[in-house]
Amino acid sequence: MQKNTNPAFDLDVTKYLAQFRVPVFDVDAMMAAHRKNVEAVTAANQCAFEGVSALMRRQGEIAREALENYSTAVKELMADGTVEEKAVRQAEFARNAYDKSVANVRELTDMVAKTNEEAFGLINNRVRESLDEVQGIVAGAARTAEAAAPKSAPAKK
Repeated sequence: MQKNTNPAFDLDVTKYLAQFRVPVFDVDAMMAAHRKNVEAVTAANQCAFEGVSALMRRQGEIAREALENYSTAVKELMADGTVEEKAVRQAEFARNAYDKSVANVRELTDMVAKTNEEAFGLINNRVRESLDEVQGIVAGAARTAEAAAPKSAPAKK
């Protein structure tokens, strides 16, 4: 049997690619970085879920308190007294209800802001870490490519 002597079959592609200094990325490091990204998003979602749950619980408490206050106010307004006394009680009730509503809105707004800050903080920290990791991975790949490339002789003049 005749041996194939075609030089195209003896071509070593890795020798030719090495001269182009193609970087080789650390796949394990990239996977670890993406795993950390998923963990950060999961933590942020958990934080947001807990914040929304707390918000909903507090809104339920506020609604219950409001119904109790309205019930008490109606009983007081239905009690004996002059029209002037009832008008004063009604004005007091309206002022107290307004003040309580404003305080409740502030409390709920603070809860939402705190939850947003915590969830965004988790994502923000991870983005910063991720950028540092990617920079390290790319720098490492460039060093690897530089080290793997054959040293060429200085150009003749």
